[in-house]
Amino acid sequence: MSHTEDSADESVSLEFESLVARYYRSLYKFAFSLTQAEADACDLTQQTFYIWATKGHQLRDLTKVKTWLFTTLHREFLESRRRHSRFPHYELSQVDAELPVVSPARVNELDSARVLQALAQVDGVYQAPVTLFYMQDCSYKEIAEILDVPMGTVKSRIARGIGQLQKLLSSDAHDHTERGTHE
Repeated sequence: MSHTEDSADESVSLEFESLVARYYRSLYKFAFSLTQAEADACDLTQQTFYIWATKGHQLRDLTKVKTWLFTTLHREFLESRRRHSRFPHYELSQVDAELPVVSPARVNELDSARVLQALAQVDGVYQAPVTLFYMQDCSYKEIAEILDVPMGTVKSRIARGIGQLQKLLSSDAHDHTERGTHE
């Protein structure tokens, strides 16, 4: 890299740093007024500067930097709220009662080939959520995003799918038990 390129990179870096120094506090205050949460306000402010770093060069009128930054922060806030309302985050302790109960003893009784065979018999609409949750260790939120369905739909499909799977496996176990006594 030549000396002039070093100087150009340094001036761009200084410009970014001076922009952050000039607007960070007011952007953060605006973000905090929107989110009412320190961590969310910090995230929004950082996201705004990240977007500036990647797209700010497209702004033709540099007198509008402040407006651009505040508009970008507000748009990011609205997008995060839309995302949160479509895919709310739940702590495991909040949804513990909704999770299917499978005892460790029951899990140890099952062999994976039987489970996979039974899973193939579960209604198609329930197969993907059950597979993603139990076999791919995806969270409800991730499954909702992958399948493009609401979180409540994911939870009900997993619950119904597990219900069908348990019926199939218990009837399968019952069949095996009967065959063992008749043979």
